[in-house]
Amino acid sequence: MTQSDPALTAQQELESLGYKQQLKRSVSTVDLLIYGLVFMVPIAPWAIFGVVYNAAGGMVPLVYLIGLVAMIFTALAYQQMAKSIPLAGSVFSYVGRGIHPTAGFFAGWAILLDYLLVPTLLYVFAAESMVGIFPDTPRWVWALVFVAINTVVNLLGIGSLKLMNRIFLAIELIFVVIFIVIAVTALSGNTVPGAAFTIDPLWDASKVTGPLIASALSIAVLSFLGFDGISTMSEEATGGRNSAGRAMILALIIVAVLFIVQTWLASALAGGRESFSDDEAGNAFFTIVQAASNSGWMTAFLVVNVLAVGIANAMAAQAATSRLLFSMSRDRQLPRFLSTINKRQVPQNAILLVSALSAVLVLFFVGQIDLISALVNFGALFGFMLLHIAVIVFYIVKKKSKNYLLHLVVPVIGFLIIGYVLLNAAIEAKIGGLVWLVIGAAVFAYYKVTGRKTELTEEDAHA
Repeated sequence: MTQSDPALTAQQELESLGYKQQLKRSVSTVDLLIYGLVFMVPIAPWAIFGVVYNAAGGMVPLVYLIGLVAMIFTALAYQQMAKSIPLAGSVFSYVGRGIHPTAGFFAGWAILLDYLLVPTLLYVFAAESMVGIFPDTPRWVWALVFVAINTVVNLLGIGSLKLMNRIFLAIELIFVVIFIVIAVTALSGNTVPGAAFTIDPLWDASKVTGPLIASALSIAVLSFLGFDGISTMSEEATGGRNSAGRAMILALIIVAVLFIVQTWLASALAGGRESFSDDEAGNAFFTIVQAASNSGWMTAFLVVNVLAVGIANAMAAQAATSRLLFSMSRDRQLPRFLSTINKRQVPQNAILLVSALSAVLVLFFVGQIDLISALVNFGALFGFMLLHIAVIVFYIVKKKSKNYLLHLVVPVIGFLIIGYVLLNAAIEAKIGGLVWLVIGAAVFAYYKVTGRKTELTEEDAHA
């Protein structure tokens, strides 16, 4: 039997790769889809609408359309690797088995920068918003409250996580519908001065330029980070080896449609204004809701946004990060204690470590959203680049695949897109990312010098 044998059950396929089933396999394809949507946050444009509006000359829907086109290549690459290597480690597993364990370590180490810092970034965002709602309260207190809630839910098991994902996704989608109703009513009734539904936010030929599209591409690609988290749940999926891949593609398309619809309506309500001032940009979307309805709805939207980021999104990020730590630990590329599974079949120590790191990092990064965002972006983009190389090496070189479209053309285009975005990333991202890779090289060298093995033996695989 081989890892690509379609007759294998999910558990047999896992064992054929050298592992036993440790995580609870109870996550359906629908659950994966819901998890991916929660991770990407259907209402994500609310918080950054004003900033993106200014950068894109008012063409915010175009930014998200470009993002969908750009990221679909990376999603297809993930889908191909998840189909043949259904393991919990995301790019760590795919690159390690697709190219070489050494490359896998650096892919995992790079994406670890993204996954470790994403929960922290979300807690910092949420804490800032809570201070806006409750002035004079300490930011760090709110951050620690969110950390505690998410830790408890993740430790309670995958069932609790699935339930919370469903609840929060339902709340977010209800508010998407409420916003659509508010916007359409306001546009139809001409209640907002200057507001009118037009195609200009999607394409305004007088404003579209090469540099603007390039700038929008960078923003757009980073807006979709999170769909890859679905791959970390592969060992808990019940829908077969194609489950994670299908969920990733569907989640990306669905969330892109939601982004485009919401920002198109918000742009129409903006009344064709050139830009938002620096003071207005942060709350531009909520100000638009207030103008189209009332301050009560604006407050409700602010609260939902905080809960979506501080609990739903951060909870999903913590789950993904703990699975990555579990996978790297299981392959002895991180300390062994991180692969400990509790009675509820979740990586308990990995979850606790993510929580502890988040609790410490939020104290350091409060007020430094730009810096932490830059570091998150580097980790994700560098990992994605290695993923595209892994698809080519694994399928074209090792398996002699003749499917040149999916296994050569798609990853080459994806590599070039991600490479372009990384090349034009903020200097802080490049410096911080390179420092992180140097630290990773030191860790890897330590493992080599101390004689630690990084490839599974049959004895270890079935221990």
